Amino acid sequence: MGNFWSKIKLIWTDITLRKRVLFVLFALVLFRLLSAIPIPGIDTLELSRFLTNNQFFGILNIFSGGGLSNLSIIMLGVGPYITGSIIMQLLTIMVPALKRIYSEEGEAGRKRFSQYGRLLTVPLAAIQGFSLLFILEQQNILVNLTAFDRITNLFIVIAGSVLLMWIGELVSEFGIGNGVSLIIFAGIVSRLPATISQLAFTFDVSQIPLYLMFAVAGVLIIAGIVLVTEAERPIPVTYAKRVRGAKMYGGGSTYIPLRVNQAGVIPIIFALSILLFPQMIGTFLARYSNVILAKISSVLLSFSQTSLLYGILYFLFVFLFTYFYTAVTFDPEALSSNLQKNGAFIPGIRPGASTSEYISKVLTRITLLGAVFLGFIAVLPLIMQSMTGIASLALGGTSVLIVVSVVLDLMKKVDAQVSMREY
Repeated sequence: MGNFWSKIKLIWTDITLRKRVLFVLFALVLFRLLSAIPIPGIDTLELSRFLTNNQFFGILNIFSGGGLSNLSIIMLGVGPYITGSIIMQLLTIMVPALKRIYSEEGEAGRKRFSQYGRLLTVPLAAIQGFSLLFILEQQNILVNLTAFDRITNLFIVIAGSVLLMWIGELVSEFGIGNGVSLIIFAGIVSRLPATISQLAFTFDVSQIPLYLMFAVAGVLIIAGIVLVTEAERPIPVTYAKRVRGAKMYGGGSTYIPLRVNQAGVIPIIFALSILLFPQMIGTFLARYSNVILAKISSVLLSFSQTSLLYGILYFLFVFLFTYFYTAVTFDPEALSSNLQKNGAFIPGIRPGASTSEYISKVLTRITLLGAVFLGFIAVLPLIMQSMTGIASLALGGTSVLIVVSVVLDLMKKVDAQVSMREY
């Protein structure tokens, strides 16, 4: 505890650290102010009705940092930027030139790769913004709009998304931690006061055992997320001894830490995007009076979060996407090649292809645990929702996973900054 308070004291006494922390706080306050500025033409009653129990817009609201709940100028949030970054990583599989830029050109290549992702954010924000505004207008949430109003709103939400991306980049550069993750974190945490007040308003003494069960389950879930997020499988590595002149170099030993959950929360985002797409189409078709379209809409909307089939597909998609994303972002062949170039080897394993196969084998085994864990975290709120009938639990697992992951990453970044100042 004494070490903790000494670090807190160092943060506020060190000028550089204090500036970084204050910059993060300023950026988050600015973000919350922007999320309170609505676009023109909103029917607030229709908006409130539409967002009730709508899981598709619920997940969008998470990544907009709460900006979608009142249709603010940053209603798209960092969603287009995250989508652009994911698309760029997936393109490294199909475009060898992008893979060379990302993996072989060092820091300059990664900055260039990130710039492509930023440029891709603009057209993605235009597509997502147009689609979202169109759906909202069809649902009579945006009313009495002229053609000029529609164009203005589209440019506003595109500019808001780019502005939020820029704020996130500034936080990453001049603050502490990952700026985009902190924005999502702030949006999730900002909903806590409303959730707590709602629980307090509907508090029932007879439901105390249920509340205690939720509290215990929450603690266990958070402990499990921390355990799996921090879990690593070390692979020992030995550097060969080299003689140069009269001196001997190398001969040291270290290890490669392979994380159990390499993919983070990305597989859940992928799975939700696919499974919630039918609901968006069904919502769009529900306004038409055509019998065939009405039937299609009814079938799509019946595929809801309460169905058993939805839960099974949700788990399977998260499981498969965990393996897929891990395969995209982690290259055992490149790691094996780098070890060989630096005169390093895994004891008992031949350098080259054998090393690559061994790393792939270990990675496949530990990813199994990470994939099952992510799938369980994804469907656990659905199980609790079906048991209790509380619809607000449907997005709980994703939100908790994001919050815990961001807090762990921020703690590591702060600790690294403090340690650097101490030495």
